Amino acid sequence: MLNDIVIIRGGGDIASGTIQKLHRSGFKVLVLEVPSPTSIRRSVCYSECIYEGEFTVENTSSVFAKDIKDIENAWNENKIPVVIDPQGTYIDTIKPSVVVDAILAKKNLGTKIDMSHITIALGPGFEAGKDAHIVIETMRGHNLGRLIFERQAIANTGVPGEIKGFSKERVIYSPSSGLIKNAKEIGDIVEAGEPIAYVNGIEVRATMNGLLRGIIRDHSKVSIGLKIADIDPRISELQNCYTISDKARAIAGGVLEAILYLQAEKNYERCIDYGRGNINTNLRKPS
Repeated sequence: MLNDIVIIRGGGDIASGTIQKLHRSGFKVLVLEVPSPTSIRRSVCYSECIYEGEFTVENTSSVFAKDIKDIENAWNENKIPVVIDPQGTYIDTIKPSVVVDAILAKKNLGTKIDMSHITIALGPGFEAGKDAHIVIETMRGHNLGRLIFERQAIANTGVPGEIKGFSKERVIYSPSSGLIKNAKEIGDIVEAGEPIAYVNGIEVRATMNGLLRGIIRDHSKVSIGLKIADIDPRISELQNCYTISDKARAIAGGVLEAILYLQAEKNYERCIDYGRGNINTNLRKPS
């Protein structure tokens, strides 16, 4: 198991919890990203190495890789390679034992159950048993991180999780399309009404008092309505800006559990369909 390769689609903050956990658990992890990631909680996103060349989250480093040689070098140095590959072409090239769709686009952007022996998807937009072998619940609450063997995850409500009584107020969206110019940085304390950024010269104001937990990268190209910032009302929780969230860790635990569950011989069988030349999977439902 320790030499198994896992390809993870997406390197944002939720995905990075899974990336770190699987890397620390002994898997060779490869991350597929888009050319210009627009993560909000950039300080805890392995996708940032696309801009920086190398980026570390909680003492675990990722590096921007351009080809197979770079990927192998990263693994040999116990680092996490991140490549630009939104279409997932490296899945066919490397043929990993596990693929995890952690894009969290609230819809399926091309992941198929037969991409690998084990295919796992995070959040809504996927049907367990059809698009992926297992779907992981991403909605905050009692079922966060739960393994779903049939049906889809809870549909996206569009309402951010509540912190100290604040929900919708915590998230800020772009008022226009264009380039963003940040006036504040992650970790800054902001007050309601204070400018935190500008998009095409239009002020983007803080919606509440709190800690700027995340803001999209300066000079990024944004579209109207895109989520661009996140405020945490807990001003004393500065360290949270630079560590993986409880939500990301819970989901990561679900992914690791799903992989181990499917790898267990009593639950997972590989069946060769000689007529079609495909490898199909028969998953026994948990008792």
